[in-house]
Amino acid sequence: MNPISDNDRGLFGIIIDDGRPLLSLTGVALIGSGLFAFFLSATKHFLPHDIAYLGMTPPQLCAINECRIVHFMIHDRVSFGGSLVAVGTLYLWLAAVPLRNGEAWAWWLFVVSGLAGFSSFLLYLGYGYLDTWHGAATLVLLPCFLIGLAKSYRCLGTPATIRSLFRAGESLTPASCYGMGQLLLLATAFCLFVGGLIIATVGVTTIFVPQDLEYMGMTVEELTAVNPRLPSLIAHDRAGFGGGVACCGLTMFFCIWCGRASRSRWQTLLITGLCGFATAIGVHPAIGYNNFLHLSPAIIGATLFTIGIVLTHDAPRAMCPPSP
Repeated sequence: MNPISDNDRGLFGIIIDDGRPLLSLTGVALIGSGLFAFFLSATKHFLPHDIAYLGMTPPQLCAINECRIVHFMIHDRVSFGGSLVAVGTLYLWLAAVPLRNGEAWAWWLFVVSGLAGFSSFLLYLGYGYLDTWHGAATLVLLPCFLIGLAKSYRCLGTPATIRSLFRAGESLTPASCYGMGQLLLLATAFCLFVGGLIIATVGVTTIFVPQDLEYMGMTVEELTAVNPRLPSLIAHDRAGFGGGVACCGLTMFFCIWCGRASRSRWQTLLITGLCGFATAIGVHPAIGYNNFLHLSPAIIGATLFTIGIVLTHDAPRAMCPPSP
């Protein structure tokens, strides 16, 4: 059977092609959402539905306790934005390189990562605040993602089963600098996944850790007295941030585990780590939240990531040949 030429295809069919453009669009949308979160945080703005839900504006909240409530919310939202940019960057690489080459693990990683990312919206059932803008964006983006998955399945070689996620793309051994770097990056990604799950769990349960309340100089009861809906809105930020970090860690882990050394993958991982760690750590001194116990997991993760990314430079075997 002869392939259908572009002259015989409709505009929509040409645009979506094999589905990868729609998956790339998901990545671009996540990056755009993350950058928008940075902009809102830098300008100390809330979205209209946040203000409507609270019945209070950021300046009104800023008048309480040296603006620390708003600063605390900014710290969560900047970190969430960083995780979105990181996941979006990974998605762009997955669609452009391994999926284009018909590697089944990349398609299945989109499935698993997308399931984790999109389902994190349902965490609102735990904290009670339905973010209508988030919900609308999810409803718009989800069909694009699903159509992209359906179309791109044809790109896959055989076998195209989820077992492809459990096969390492290359040998991993600490006997070489490159192998040690790979293991450090895998450990970083795993810790991000677990850390994200912990943050999301805190968001839908206790909302705060003791260091958070110490920074704001308020108890949960005092926050509730300021506005009964305030804890739910903050819980929404925390749970969303945790879901983003968990999705990032999961996606990053399998990109390292299943992928093979290449300049593009190394650059993708570098951007991912910079976006995630720079925002999560950098926002703290910017708002004066400098509790070392609170920051230590991120600092340890950034240290492991930095060592790993240096050891896995884009010419790993030439730079650091395996030990005899």
